[in-house]
Amino acid sequence: MIGTGTPPTAVVGERARPQRRDAETAAAQGAGLAPVTRTPEAGPQRIRRAARVLGDQLRSAPLTLSLLAGLWALGAATGSLSGGPSARLLARTGVGLPTLGEGRWWTPLSSLLWCSGIGAYVFTSLLLLLVGPAAERRLGRLRTLAVLVGGQVAGTLLGTALVQAGSLAGEQWTASVADQTSVGPGVGLFALAGVLGYRLTVLWRRRLHLLVLLVPLVMTLYVGHLQSVQRCAAALLGLAAGALLSRGRPYLRSHRSSHSETRVLVALCLVAAACGPLIASLYDNASGPFNTFSELYFSHRLSPEDVADFCAVSAHDCARAHAVERIFDTPGRLMAALFPALLLVLAEGLRRGLRCAWRISVATELLWTALLTRLYFEAGPVSGDVSQYFVEAMLLPLLTTGLLLATRQRFRLRLSGRAVRRLALVVGGAALAASAAYVGLGRLAAGQFEPGAGVRGLVNGLPAQFLPPAYNDLLPDYPIAVGPVALFLETYCGLAFWVVALGALLSAFRRPMLHADAAAAARARALLTAHGGATLSFITTWDGNHYWFDEQGRAAVAYRVVGTVALTTGDPFGAPEDRARAVAGFARYCDARGWTPCFYSVGAETRASTAQLGWRSVQVAEDTVVPLPELAFTGRKWQDIRTALNKAGKQGITAEWWTYHEAPLALREQIRAISEEWVSEKGLPEMGFTLGGLEELDDPDVRVLVAVDADRVVHGLTSWMPVYEDGVPVGWTLDFMRRRSDGFRGVNEFLIASAALGFKGEGARFLSLSGAPLARARQDEEPTGLQRTLDWMGRALEPVYGFRSLLAFKAKFQPEYRPMYMAYPDPAALPGITRAIGKAYLPHLTPAQGVRLMRKLSG
Repeated sequence: MIGTGTPPTAVVGERARPQRRDAETAAAQGAGLAPVTRTPEAGPQRIRRAARVLGDQLRSAPLTLSLLAGLWALGAATGSLSGGPSARLLARTGVGLPTLGEGRWWTPLSSLLWCSGIGAYVFTSLLLLLVGPAAERRLGRLRTLAVLVGGQVAGTLLGTALVQAGSLAGEQWTASVADQTSVGPGVGLFALAGVLGYRLTVLWRRRLHLLVLLVPLVMTLYVGHLQSVQRCAAALLGLAAGALLSRGRPYLRSHRSSHSETRVLVALCLVAAACGPLIASLYDNASGPFNTFSELYFSHRLSPEDVADFCAVSAHDCARAHAVERIFDTPGRLMAALFPALLLVLAEGLRRGLRCAWRISVATELLWTALLTRLYFEAGPVSGDVSQYFVEAMLLPLLTTGLLLATRQRFRLRLSGRAVRRLALVVGGAALAASAAYVGLGRLAAGQFEPGAGVRGLVNGLPAQFLPPAYNDLLPDYPIAVGPVALFLETYCGLAFWVVALGALLSAFRRPMLHADAAAAARARALLTAHGGATLSFITTWDGNHYWFDEQGRAAVAYRVVGTVALTTGDPFGAPEDRARAVAGFARYCDARGWTPCFYSVGAETRASTAQLGWRSVQVAEDTVVPLPELAFTGRKWQDIRTALNKAGKQGITAEWWTYHEAPLALREQIRAISEEWVSEKGLPEMGFTLGGLEELDDPDVRVLVAVDADRVVHGLTSWMPVYEDGVPVGWTLDFMRRRSDGFRGVNEFLIASAALGFKGEGARFLSLSGAPLARARQDEEPTGLQRTLDWMGRALEPVYGFRSLLAFKAKFQPEYRPMYMAYPDPAALPGITRAIGKAYLPHLTPAQGVRLMRKLSG
């Protein structure tokens, strides 16, 4: 069911029956504290559950429902639903420079009561339903109403004042909207969303705040209407007010994001850049500063006046203008949205952390900047206003490029070589086929072009087939299609290529990530499953590792090369009788390539094998192993564990087994939020290498145990990696452990105890609570100078990562302590090895974080 072992319960969905346990443990199990194995809900079940949750939220939000009903009732009574408020109504209740200049002081408040049309009513209603119930629940009804009304008044006044200031300064865009008036409660809702974000978890606070800024900012920069400026001002006021109201809350002090969440935020910014021109195209009178050259992102249909202007130049320009017009009457009109579609596909690749998506995104933005620069210089001498338009238009690609360059270290994942070759074959083949069809068939139908089409002319026309219609007047002369075959080629050649190319890109981005050498990774996993390894050997399956196999293929070593150091990921694994020989074999392999081998986080057997080679070693961690066959939570030493189990039962908290991929979306999002909250509290970024994160959680062989209450709120979670022997798991190793900051305090003890009982019922022999880096339980031997240095680092980093506290926590489970070592061949190589280990654990460490780390160590 989950992983490769037998589920902890005999019947899926039912609580486990107590087996042969002591009376106290059996009583705890009988109280419903045993883990429960869940299966994914069917689609209709998920829909019904979501409908029930939505209904419960709406029933608990009477203020939201009252505001929604009042908004639509007033809209129906005033006729605003059909054609928008009348001019008379706008003059009396809309807010703007004209009404405020006439002394209508009530308009900032009266503008809250209705919207400008049916589209605005739908958008405002959706926004109210998204923000209102959460605000009532977390802020209270009176405070929600106060923030909504206050944000509406302050936002409209500040936005209007900004427009007035821009007009007085001679800014043409603001001057063009200075005579507008606006209505709608959206201004107050954006202020409310800004305040609400400070009451959410770190994950959703960051996402909501980004959206609260991006949505009105994009509307302001592309649409440019007065209401967009007012919403943007209200969002800034809401964020500032929320920060003041939440001052002193400890969990708001840090805003660090994890690697995966940073990718999501960057992808959202790229989506905003892609959707801005699309949104502006829905408005006939969009006048935002970034909308000046938006047709190069999203091509617009030529107006009759534009066609007439081209026809006045020459007959050829007239024919090209009519050819562009024809495109919008065929499926070829989809080419108008080529760049937004490309950016949306690239955003998916960025969300997944792919390096190739990052490179294509940067190239696209630089191409856009280069194109605008060329247009600027080709325009010749230009007035100050036109020059300002060019500067404003280039700000967006420059800002986007800057964001991508600043976060480049977060996009390190690479597609497998096979996936890259397949992608290149599909995209290259589609380009070749489309080009051959246009040139080859076009040559056969040369008489259907004006003028007649030769090979050179058709080749000159190829760029026009692969670019949006707006670029046609920037391209050299090429034959214009007039006959049916020529028109077919002009319509479908480029469109077919981009459909295939974007589909191939999206498919490659969404396909599960594999190792750079997928075949070696699959071979290593099969070897690990068949023969097993140490308690931490499953981390050899994580992405980023390379593999060395012995000549017989019965033993392997997972490693990664940092600089000139080949750093292993734990012990050799495979057939037990071949693991010792693998140490010497891997050492020879590294020596032949000029690498310094370093066996990291290995047990006593590997340490003994390296000692035979004359290597030195030092303890770097302490593994904690809990034997399961005789486990019983009896006696005084287990008091903390029994207390956690009992309190969980009283609070209705149960433990459920899932695989991350099959867990419901609501659970996965809570897991992400809990993890993001944990990361944000650290003074340094999350560590990798032998410490797993969310990406390592998503493995079909990894079990996830979550603690949930009756309301399906996740209080904490643990993940467990299998330890194989002869093809079956005989033990499990703890990897990922997180708890909600405001949740059940003993949730970690509860989860580990529940997992131990479940695995014991399956017949597992042991439970490893994993190694605690830079921490030791026993210090019997006289420490070397290097050992004393590592002990000092463990003490210095304790306030940040808490490795020693973690080891003390694990002592509650009465484990057996097993030292873990680092074995190295040459003391002179220690500086390079130290740098390699630091780079492996903190690959995304920035200079500022490095300074902070040194302060921690020197403090």
